[in-house]
Amino acid sequence: MIFDCVIVGAGLAGMTAGVRLAESGARVAVIARGVGSLHLGGATIDILGYAPEPVDSPRMALDQFISANPEHPYARVGTAAVSDSIGWLKEHLSDIGFTGDVDSNMRLPTAVGTAKPSAVAPRSLAAGDVRAGGDFVIVGLEALKDFYPDYCADNLSASPISNGGTLRARGVSVAPPVTGEADVSPLGIARQLENPAMRAELVGTISNHLEPGETVGLPAVLGVDDSAAVWSDLSERLGTDVFEIPTLPPSVPGIRIFRRLRSQLRSRGGRLIVGPQAVDAEVEDGRVTALKVDTSTRIVEYRAHEYLLASGGIAAGGIRMGSDWSFVESVFGLPVALAPEPGGERFLPEYFGSQPAARAGVAVDDSLRATDSDGSLIYENVRVAGATIAGAEPWREKSGNGIALATGFAAAGEILQSTTGGG
Repeated sequence: MIFDCVIVGAGLAGMTAGVRLAESGARVAVIARGVGSLHLGGATIDILGYAPEPVDSPRMALDQFISANPEHPYARVGTAAVSDSIGWLKEHLSDIGFTGDVDSNMRLPTAVGTAKPSAVAPRSLAAGDVRAGGDFVIVGLEALKDFYPDYCADNLSASPISNGGTLRARGVSVAPPVTGEADVSPLGIARQLENPAMRAELVGTISNHLEPGETVGLPAVLGVDDSAAVWSDLSERLGTDVFEIPTLPPSVPGIRIFRRLRSQLRSRGGRLIVGPQAVDAEVEDGRVTALKVDTSTRIVEYRAHEYLLASGGIAAGGIRMGSDWSFVESVFGLPVALAPEPGGERFLPEYFGSQPAARAGVAVDDSLRATDSDGSLIYENVRVAGATIAGAEPWREKSGNGIALATGFAAAGEILQSTTGGG
């Protein structure tokens, strides 16, 4: 079988592109070594949080940001793709209920109590927006490791409030109603809270600690497959707003998104192959004709008209640094742009500083096709999306999922234009 497109990577960029292509009638295969970054990161769409100062409105900041960073992925797809991709996500994940837009950033609590700028988030997280201040009780679950409600609350109380309001937060710990697990995990608790009896027990426990007017913050464990119902039920039973705070991996909110995108991909005829690793390509006359995939027992070739590389950046192994400290893209062997020069510094001692290799990735043109150092196309039918693209510092900009969503969405549109003439 010859696919219309083979996608490497099952993070937000790869899955967004896969679903958009499949729903348009394209024959799509998504191949990934693992389940992708959605299982690790939060479910918020952080478009632009810092540029480098805190950003209140991504829409107002993007044009100037793009002008100052012409090699950034946003400069390639344009601001319209950012807005359009958010609309697409809201429509396709309506059961999760994303809220927010490109006009303003919410301030959402993290597990350590900092208020992170996010433009779009599931309703269950967005309810924790602290911009207007308020009274909050952060509820920890005693069996759950690596979430410390007092620490979170203390830091959250110190968050700046722009409108002159006040923010008060305190922490409490309760025993979660979980059974049958020796080592309690966020995912395990999330599954059990889909049981109404378990939720009722948790509500009774929290109610004993709740003071009038407080908003309740919980670690992100409010269900997996029916999270909207779990969140709504807890809010109604407690008689106050409830919100989730992302925890360390595995990311339950991210898993929710992955599962829904996977379901949509498969229901539209797309294939998802997780486990085998894309290792090489067959090339003829300036086009990739086959992707070679190592299944651990043999090499399998996947043939397609178009290929999309969404395998991640340095942290995910999509960009590798060799023993000679040179950088290389790990599937097609594409050149890596914006990497430190041979013999130059790779890392600096300032942890929060701008690291020399931070923006390294594959250079692309305005159609997201991979290019070499002089801007010439490398292969006519290879596009790039997500963190594999050069030019961004997502963790400093708070732009990671925004880039992944916008470039995955835009790449699918370019591929549709190329293969079917539609978009």
